[in-house]
Amino acid sequence: MNNNCTALILRIFISSTDRYKDRLLYEHIVFKAKEYGLSGATVLKGIFGFGASSIIHSYKFWEVTEKLPIVIEIIDNKENILSFYASIKFDLETMTYGCLVTIDETKVLLYKSGQKHP
Repeated sequence: MNNNCTALILRIFISSTDRYKDRLLYEHIVFKAKEYGLSGATVLKGIFGFGASSIIHSYKFWEVTEKLPIVIEIIDNKENILSFYASIKFDLETMTYGCLVTIDETKVLLYKSGQKHP
């Protein structure tokens, strides 16, 4: 990805407890994005929200379970994002619970690599 370019943001809205086989779904997606060579991925944990099920999930210190809204954001060029989504679409369509996937166009102002950690 370059500076001053147009890119896509892929956003995947799921739950913190959603699973793919033996791992958490958000971990599966982020590791797959890394393997795919995408520019980056971030997992954001919500503190309050609901989805298609209309069940409200919130973070309160007295709750035993931590079922919270999660958003995975992945940014890269259009071709890479659409290809990556095609590679995970089946995983999302076959999961037990619901999800939401969106794509937005964005303008990258600065994309600067830092030093690699050993």
